[in-house]
Amino acid sequence: MKSDTDPRHTSRKLALSSIFSWQFAEPNLEECVATSKEILESEGIEYDNELTKFIVDGVKTHSSEIDRIIEECAPEWPIDKIAKIDLVILRIAIFETLFGKKTPVKVAIDEAVEIAKEFGNDTSHKFINGVLGAVVEKYMPEEADTIKTEEK
Repeated sequence: MKSDTDPRHTSRKLALSSIFSWQFAEPNLEECVATSKEILESEGIEYDNELTKFIVDGVKTHSSEIDRIIEECAPEWPIDKIAKIDLVILRIAIFETLFGKKTPVKVAIDEAVEIAKEFGNDTSHKFINGVLGAVVEKYMPEEADTIKTEEK
């Protein structure tokens, strides 16, 4: 499990709260990010501002493509039936693996699973892991072999 003091892990959680607020409650993404940052800064919690901005901007830019990928890789789960927090976690992880390409695939999946354990329901982490496994199998088969090899 990631440490709460890991700035990159904290950045992903900041991105999660910002995107969640923006997509499901607030109309202005920048305000959502600023509000979330204020909370972290008031508590003296470190985060990677560049990573947060990269993820938030990337998810916003690629959201329709990411949702299409989710629909392809989890066809029995329409977007509107996926728990909202799970949906945002998937969007972040898919952005990081397929579009961002700064984070190793295994790290992006591990981070998503850990965040799902923290913020999702009892089965969220399994759902997230399964969908992301399907995404990697379909879109990055060379990575799928590497990840399977590492798990053995």
